[in-house]
Amino acid sequence: MKIKKQFNQLSYKEIKEIIIDRKKYTNFNVLGLYRGILENEKLTLDQKLELRDFAHEFFHKPYNFLQIKDPHTYYKHLVLGEEDALTVADERQIWQDIRRNQEKILKEKRIKHRSFGIYSKHDCGDDACPYKGVMFREGSVYL
Repeated sequence: MKIKKQFNQLSYKEIKEIIIDRKKYTNFNVLGLYRGILENEKLTLDQKLELRDFAHEFFHKPYNFLQIKDPHTYYKHLVLGEEDALTVADERQIWQDIRRNQEKILKEKRIKHRSFGIYSKHDCGDDACPYKGVMFREGSVYL
């Protein structure tokens, strides 16, 4: 069985049911779930927080791996509901912790490269770059 909509188009109840019955769906994606919770405009802040905490019960390890795979999504979930109360020093400290955790996870899993997640795509900061979003291996002659 497949999920017919994107997570950011589902209601609170539908997302919760999908999390519970996740093994029935062949196209279930944990990263898509966490991104969908953030991007869903139908959900209130309280519902987003509840869904995040509910998803953590089932996906604790994949959520921690988000620090490597997609650190920006991880950060947004970490500060969800507290964005206005954060100072610049708090943000810097959180990003330092994320970087430290990334190195720790990579070392524990014996991963010596970052050819996955956001690190696998070209992002030089230039919006007009013809290679923007293209996947290159790190150290490739195309970069």
